Formats: sequence, C-alpha cells, structure tokens
Amino acid sequence: MAATTNTEAIVATVREGKFNKNAARRVRVAGKIPAVVYGAGKDAVAVTVDPRAITRILHSESGHNTIFDLNVEGSGVVKAMIVDWQNEPIKGKLLHIDLKRIAMDKMMRVSVPIQLVGIPTGVKNQGGIMEHVLREVEIECLPGDIPSHLDVDVTGLELHGLIHVSDLPHSGSIKFLAEENATVAHVTIIKEEAPAEVDALAAAPAEPEVAKKGKTETAEAAPAADAKGGKK
Repeated sequence: MAATTNTEAIVATVREGKFNKNAARRVRVAGKIPAVVYGAGKDAVAVTVDPRAITRILHSESGHNTIFDLNVEGSGVVKAMIVDWQNEPIKGKLLHIDLKRIAMDKMMRVSVPIQLVGIPTGVKNQGGIMEHVLREVEIECLPGDIPSHLDVDVTGLELHGLIHVSDLPHSGSIKFLAEENATVAHVTIIKEEAPAEVDALAAAPAEPEVAKKGKTETAEAAPAADAKGGKK
C-alpha cells in the first residue's frame, strides 16, 4: 500500500529573531512548536507549526512517511515529509520537528514497517513461537511509491521456518537496500528453562566449629548504600 498524501496543508510561519531556549519556550506557550524546513537544494528555514496537525500525520497509517503540502508563508507550497521530531519525555508533547522538502521526481531512501499477517502453522499446530526479527526495512523509490507498510503472509510458516527479505512483496517501483537473505521472522521452539542448580554452599557439609581461646570478635554489618537511579 502506497503512502498516502495528506490533503491537509500544513501552514508554517517563518520565525524571526533569536533561536534559543527562551524563544522556543515562548513559541510553545503560544500553542505552536519550533521547526526547521530544509532540502531540495534550498536554504534551511526556521518556522513554527501547529503541533496538532503534525501529531495527526504521525498517528496516521503512513506515519512519518506521509507526504503532505507545506505552506511556508511567503515562500509558497511545497511537498514535505517529517524526518525527525522530539517529544517531551514525561508527557510526550511535541517539542521540535524537522521537515524536509520533497522533489517528487527524485529517488529517496526511507524505512518502512513490516507487518506479519496470520498465525504460522508452526505456532498454531507445532508448539513454536514467532520471533519478529526485522521490523523495518530500508528501501529506495520515488516519493509517490513509498508504501505505508509491507505485508507478508506467515500462515504457512512451519517450525524452524524462516521469512527473508526476499519473501517480502517486491515490485519494480521499489528497491530493497537490505540483504535479500536477511531474516525478517522465524518460528522457533520454546526453550525450556534449565532446572535450578542446588546452591553449592547449602549442599556442602557444615564444618565443625573450632573452639578458640581469647576474645570473640563480633563483625558489625554495614548498612547497604541506597542505589540511586538516574532521558528532545
């Protein structure tokens, strides 16, 4: 399935003045987030955008691979993609976004997710477990041919069976950059846990106490030190 083109144009307002933490904080207080737009052989531009519009794109089916119209005020509308973003670590709010201008006639490299479809017979009938090893794969294609994800049917996969990159749906419009024999998923046997080993000290015979003359030294237990734990 090809990545969809978002019909909602994202409006970007050019930022003026200083670009420091205080300025970025004022942008966020005003309900926007700072961003930078670059690519397509043009200079980078510092802008502000609506975080709600960006969040809708990131949560869409095609996610950050979505191509959308970016209206940079004073510069016109261009095609763009989200290439990087920073979230606030506790509440998860967007703090910053990087946007890249896209030339629709130029090949580009992107990573797309791999989705496993079905329940393998090796899991359903043979007691195995499925391990999804490669969850994304890098491809090269034109922007309009970027798939939102790649589906692979695993229902016929038996115990110890493998799915390789070569088993993913191939077409003339995309080029896989990963090795064709790279493992995407496999069905493996459930490993049994080794029985607990008997504690050597508990099993060893107790040594007889030896009577000593003189004072008996008493060891004082030192309190354990508290472990202190310490993540755009």
